[in-house]
Amino acid sequence: MPFNTITVSGAIAPALISTYLSHYLNYKSLKKKPTAHISYHEGVELIREFLHHASHHTVEDIQAFTSQWVPSPRWVKVDEVEIPHDRVAAAATALERQLGPDGIRLVGGRTWWQWRKPESRLMAEWIEMRGDYNRRKKTAGPGNRVMLYVHGGAYFFGSVDEHRYQMQRHARKLKARVLARVAGDNPMDYIPPHGFLHRPSAAWPPPNSDDLRVIQAGVPTATNESRKSPFDSDAALGFSIEEETHSRGDLAPQPNHNLSIVIDGDLIEVKDQIQLYTTNQLLSHPLVSPVLQPSLGGLPPLLILTGGGEVLRDEQIYLAHKAANPKMYSPSESFLDLYPGSRDAISKWKGTDVQLQVWDDLCHVAPTLSFTPPAKHMYRSISQFGAWALARAQMTEIEILDDDDVSIISGNSDLAEANTTPNDSLTTAGKDGRPNARKIGKAGDALPPFHNHMIRQRVDCYGYIYALAPPSKLPALQVPPHEVGIIKEGPVRRWMAGKREWDTKFAREKRAVQKKRMAELAHGYERFGDEVPPPSALAGRRERGVETEREKSKSRSWGMSMWSLWGSKHDKATIGREEQADMEPEVAVVSPLDGAGANARVAPRAGSPLHASRSRSRRRAVTDAGQTGGPNDESLPLAPNPLSLPLQNHNHHRSPPQGSPAESATQEAAQVAVQEPSPPPSTGSVYDAGGGDEANGAERPFGPLRRPFFDGVAIPFTLRRLGDPQSRENRHASLITLDSMDPVDALQRAG
Repeated sequence: MPFNTITVSGAIAPALISTYLSHYLNYKSLKKKPTAHISYHEGVELIREFLHHASHHTVEDIQAFTSQWVPSPRWVKVDEVEIPHDRVAAAATALERQLGPDGIRLVGGRTWWQWRKPESRLMAEWIEMRGDYNRRKKTAGPGNRVMLYVHGGAYFFGSVDEHRYQMQRHARKLKARVLARVAGDNPMDYIPPHGFLHRPSAAWPPPNSDDLRVIQAGVPTATNESRKSPFDSDAALGFSIEEETHSRGDLAPQPNHNLSIVIDGDLIEVKDQIQLYTTNQLLSHPLVSPVLQPSLGGLPPLLILTGGGEVLRDEQIYLAHKAANPKMYSPSESFLDLYPGSRDAISKWKGTDVQLQVWDDLCHVAPTLSFTPPAKHMYRSISQFGAWALARAQMTEIEILDDDDVSIISGNSDLAEANTTPNDSLTTAGKDGRPNARKIGKAGDALPPFHNHMIRQRVDCYGYIYALAPPSKLPALQVPPHEVGIIKEGPVRRWMAGKREWDTKFAREKRAVQKKRMAELAHGYERFGDEVPPPSALAGRRERGVETEREKSKSRSWGMSMWSLWGSKHDKATIGREEQADMEPEVAVVSPLDGAGANARVAPRAGSPLHASRSRSRRRAVTDAGQTGGPNDESLPLAPNPLSLPLQNHNHHRSPPQGSPAESATQEAAQVAVQEPSPPPSTGSVYDAGGGDEANGAERPFGPLRRPFFDGVAIPFTLRRLGDPQSRENRHASLITLDSMDPVDALQRAG
């Protein structure tokens, strides 16, 4: 059966219909979960069914389907560019330097992975809102807001066309240009628990150790090709079982060894390649598995968002803490012994500043479902961090669109159905009936301060922030170093179950592929000298004397076009509201109450408003307010507040003095001025703070920030620097009024 829009639609339609019916029949059980939103519920099921349908087709089929052309909306400016060869060569040189001689030997050489098909170019796209592009061209500005977007697609399928609807959202939120180049078992996620399995083909699965052993023994000839093939009696399940063994197995990936593990007293040897992006022997290489890097310190600030219901949740939590505290989460001694100089790297770099958000019950890469309320909250969080990161990197303030009035999340009907107010058991309500929990930020909002290089937050599907449980309560952080980077019983069991089902179902196809591969070997493959590409590499499967197939031109995908339209619906509506708002004149209304305390000359006219206000500019200046205390931003004490704004309803927690017995406790659970609400676990998770002893999500009225606060809300300007109050070099545009003249001094001069 072909793999196209018609067959995909036919495969997923029954699941969408049944999901729609069950959603409303079982609605009560879905409350307080992301699936309470019908759009999210349908979206997750759609992706799950798509991946299941794709697993019955070859890797080549899904690659062809997801690389088709998708038109961009009229309000998006797209420029396709070719990455110059010298840049590609420079990247390859940098990678070779990072790999080193031993690494190059492990990957099979330095040439084969730089090979490309004839006339194949490495392309990328510049994606920008057309309105922002036109304004930038009028000012002849080069554009200093750039986002590099790289989406893996499980590292074997996907394209810029498939994900453009996500990139345009980032571009709109940050008024930036996006350069795009796409290359656990939990019912809340759509990733198959057994990993990605596909119908056998020349691309997948590659020959395993048994296949290679037969190949090394000799390919079929005219005298022996009539003999019984070793593949006829066994479809090469991809693993073997040795009963009653006393071996401990080879749990850690290493060259020239198959992974093996003891399960129920039997030795399970994994022969087939597990992941599509690398061999089993390279799974633990630091460039493949970053948690096994000696250190992730010294990196630019990171924002890590993980779904609480996804398979890869724990890996991302571990990664975030490792980046912030390299010494605490260094690899085991056995891994450090493999890479000379790795121990020096641990102490060389300070911790990376990381904002970690664990989103209750959300799936893997939830922004893919950009049309759903939970994903919209995620985009807001990304834009908040991105605006701050841009301002920090450029050491200046940047202007960001304040789109509260035009980018409406709660306008979605299914969000209203889901009841946006969190459950009373999760948080308490204020006097006005609204929850006390703080909502997720957006571009222009100040980030809370980092504590021990981290902002650690738990977010529910409505965008409310709570304290994340301390490291000592997170199972992912209790794994001993020697157990990081080795195979585990649970995942191996699930993979074996999936392999047994697939290899039995597609036994005939797998034998046919193996026999064809033997025939190709008899004819011979093109070589890269003495290099040995991995079995799955296209570069190593070029038949000798046979011209390599050239890249095919793209045809339009109607299925992905409809998906893109669905994903762009929110952006289209927001652009329309923004254009309408831009046409409305801004009117400054002066009230008689302005300048209260002066002598009244004229009484206000009867019926006139006493509290008129100016329409909002919808532009906000974003600056780095010193959240990290890093070299780019001085950690200065909060300046005295000239407005003498009262502070109310704050639970202040003072950090113990250095050297005190309580100091060690602050290393695990940093105390902040405003305590996040700490609800009980929403789905039996341990990712809630419980006692609320760690709440890195709220701004505090006292600390390193220079912005004044009123009732926990940051006033949208910063105070002048204390170090040199008369210096104008460090003043922002928003400080001019405050810095111009002291009002008391002005009155004295006037008198």
